[in-house]
Amino acid sequence: MSPHVHTATTVQSCMRDVLIALAPALIVSFCFFGLGAVLVTLTSVASCVIFEFVIQKYILKVTPSVSDLSAIVTGVLLAFNLPSNIPLWIVIIGALVAIGIGKMAFGGIGCNIFNPALVGRVFLLIAYPVQMTTWPVSGSMGYTDVETAATPLALFTQWFGAETPEAADAIMAQMPSALDMLLGTTGGAMGEVSALALLLGFCYLLVRKVITWHAPVAIFAAAYIMALICGYGAYGSLQMLLTGGMMLGAIYMATDYTTSPMNNKGLLIYGCFIGILTILIRRFGAYPEGMSFAILIMNGFTPIINTYVKPTRFGVVKAAKK
Repeated sequence: MSPHVHTATTVQSCMRDVLIALAPALIVSFCFFGLGAVLVTLTSVASCVIFEFVIQKYILKVTPSVSDLSAIVTGVLLAFNLPSNIPLWIVIIGALVAIGIGKMAFGGIGCNIFNPALVGRVFLLIAYPVQMTTWPVSGSMGYTDVETAATPLALFTQWFGAETPEAADAIMAQMPSALDMLLGTTGGAMGEVSALALLLGFCYLLVRKVITWHAPVAIFAAAYIMALICGYGAYGSLQMLLTGGMMLGAIYMATDYTTSPMNNKGLLIYGCFIGILTILIRRFGAYPEGMSFAILIMNGFTPIINTYVKPTRFGVVKAAKK
């Protein structure tokens, strides 16, 4: 008879813990972006739940599993990757792509190759680049009538492209400090503004043993070292960790059970490459942000990592090294 391990952990309990971990960042986004953040989040979550229910019940002809909360998590994560002033019809399209293509096309939870929320986000970025890169400043409490400005990542891109030292200095004068990025008083996507809120959720997930530290820490370390190599400097490299989708992606998306490697060694390799690719895309790519693309690329390499970095089979004792 095969051995069996029984635990109280379920998909629903894991998703509930993720939602609790996301709560501080969600509250911060509501406080900094007001009505727009509320509307975008509600639209994203409702759309993801409805699309998953309809696809499972009427197309796949299976019992809907929306009660496992995974569609809600996808909805929140998708909203966190969007500007708070984006038209709601675009949010609905993103939810359809995330659930219909990123998740249900592969058979549902546990079968998808790529992170569903990132599939939706990247599709929208390619299809609607203007709407997806018009960022409200922190403190814009409305929905359509908001003030917009360049994000720190866009300023870094402009800084590298400055033709004179004077122009570079003028650009850096607009750059928020690392403390501003940590607290969230900068513009950007809803889930990117406060690194501190995201780190609080990271601590919660570690304590609850929902995730391990391996992938996020590997991402942060590799990204910092690569940023130094690419010329951001020590302080700029720190800012690169605190801005954009670095914290959100490393903690809540790269750690997705289905799309990440199965053991700790594999997670370290996976995380290192995500960090390296993110900085390379930010520095040399067409888009200022690179986290989404880096995670999706490494999602595709996860089966290869699992093939060559295999965990020890249950019940097998490793042979002693000579």
